[in-house]
Amino acid sequence: MADYDKIITRAAKLCSTAEKCSHDVRTKMISWGLAEQEADKAIACLVEQKFLDDTRFARYFVKDKLKFNKWGRIKIGYALRQKQLPEDVINEALREINEDAYTEILDQLIRHKMRSAGNLNIPANKAKVLRYAAQKGFTAEEVYRSLDRVQEH
Repeated sequence: MADYDKIITRAAKLCSTAEKCSHDVRTKMISWGLAEQEADKAIACLVEQKFLDDTRFARYFVKDKLKFNKWGRIKIGYALRQKQLPEDVINEALREINEDAYTEILDQLIRHKMRSAGNLNIPANKAKVLRYAAQKGFTAEEVYRSLDRVQEH
């Protein structure tokens, strides 16, 4: 049996260096030797002391993945579900995305891919652009609107 106080201190230090979600911290504490019931108790303690906040984590996660990884809502939502966050927390974080910034990021991705894909009048080239944006987590509707905007300019 691991020392509860040492593990909770170690978890608090982990949470103070970067935003973490409760699922990841719980998994980490169990890997350090804490029993599942003790891990749940430790999570409650860390939440109470404001070291952990899944809502705050989700907000930062969405902003980071959009800004640095250029992910769309679909991929971000999927990644948050992998972290076992509540659906209402995920939806709230996704609603906070700035539409203008989201649109600009998608337009930049489309412009970049258009340069390497070639003539979009060729269906195979247009499909390349669509697949690329889809694997980044953007919907087909968003991509088609972006293609229209980008091709106008």
